Amino acid sequence: METDVRFADATTLTVERTLPGPIERVWAYLTEPDKRARWLGGGVLGQFVGGVVEIHFHNQDLSEDIQPAPEQYKSIENQATLSGTITRFEPPHVLAHTWGNNEGEVTFELTENDGQVHLLLTHRKLPTDQDTRTSVASGWHTHLGILIEELNGQARSAFWPRHTELEAHYRKTLGE
Repeated sequence: METDVRFADATTLTVERTLPGPIERVWAYLTEPDKRARWLGGGVLGQFVGGVVEIHFHNQDLSEDIQPAPEQYKSIENQATLSGTITRFEPPHVLAHTWGNNEGEVTFELTENDGQVHLLLTHRKLPTDQDTRTSVASGWHTHLGILIEELNGQARSAFWPRHTELEAHYRKTLGE
């Protein structure tokens, strides 16, 4: 079941999802570039603390239903790249890495329970402006929805229409 992304405080976003297991399969979608490219973005991931992370986002290509980016995202419509460094690597339970230059750290924590996998995603040290909070909340909500579709063998939703819908939702709920 999807629930809203929450802010534990002004700079810390959390989101929880229940994913179909087993945990090793979900771990592969976090760490293997070809699988990660199907829901978030491809690129290298050094599988050790201190390893390099590069995420190449091609959001419009996450689905067979290719839709253009809204005007405010046209500059990243075809590709955006993020670099970081692995800060925790504890297979198959915890993956954490820095997120870009000054955009904090993302931690994925996985716990298996009866064939399902509980995911707790925490994005720390976010900027406090409402535009960033809204965009990041919408982005994670959209990307994790696509991950769930992928893991369930369903057609993946077009990224930009879903992101736009969720941006409107988070603009209201986050008080913008």
